[in-house]
Amino acid sequence: MRIGGQAIIEGVLMLGNRVSMAVRDKDGNIVVEDLSESSVTANKLFRVPFLRGFVSLYFSLYFGIKALNRSAELSSGEKIKKSELFWTTVFAFALALGLFVVLPMWITGLFSFLRKNEIAFAIVEGILRLILFVLYVWIISFFPDVKRIFQYHGAEHMVINAYENGEQLQLQKIKKYSTIHPRCGTSFVMIFLFFSVVILSLVSPLASKSLVWRFFSRLVFLPLTAGFAYEFLRISAKGPRLLKILSYPGLFFQKLTTARPDDSQLEVAIAALKRVLPDSAKSEGPEYLG
Repeated sequence: MRIGGQAIIEGVLMLGNRVSMAVRDKDGNIVVEDLSESSVTANKLFRVPFLRGFVSLYFSLYFGIKALNRSAELSSGEKIKKSELFWTTVFAFALALGLFVVLPMWITGLFSFLRKNEIAFAIVEGILRLILFVLYVWIISFFPDVKRIFQYHGAEHMVINAYENGEQLQLQKIKKYSTIHPRCGTSFVMIFLFFSVVILSLVSPLASKSLVWRFFSRLVFLPLTAGFAYEFLRISAKGPRLLKILSYPGLFFQKLTTARPDDSQLEVAIAALKRVLPDSAKSEGPEYLG
């Protein structure tokens, strides 16, 4: 069984034979809740190459936002109003579009010679988007709350690495494993940004040079870009050495988005993983690997 996950506020979201999350509440207890009692990969769209990349991105965002909101309530002990959740989500998406779509286009458009060459425009814009993304993550990594999320991110990777290596899910045995994982969403984002440069540079000469077109084309080609990035990530995880080398930037970037967790954080990640495994695999070894 292939397992995926995300770090959330004081906890970990896991996707396996169901979608569940484990969170350390304000009293120090581990609370485990199911967000879906079935596996998202059971959806037939996950069998369609390239399309499954966008489907995976959709489910990751859907359950990720849901888990973030719920984990905020559990960790703080305070109920969050639906209106607050709505406007927080809207603000987050607006900020992402502004920083990583509009701002790179605007900066690139300041250079008149680039506005005359759509291929050069797309390449420079893509490089700026990548720089802004790395800079953004580096800046927020200094925030104490974000640091804790990055620790839970590391805990998520460590328990999945242990499980995929046939290790029993025990605290002391998991500690030796890495916080880096080849199928991480961080690697997916880096690969996604690379493919966005390639795809947009290929299609941009065929289209209008207006700012409106440029903005909407980035959104229109998002599913295609996500599809290529997802397939590349799947192949490179266990593929030829050359593909693994091309995936190194994403693996290196995980050094920034993960941190070594403490024992209490690992315990939360273990609880989340056990919840999404078949009953027979929760305490066993290699024979239950997917």
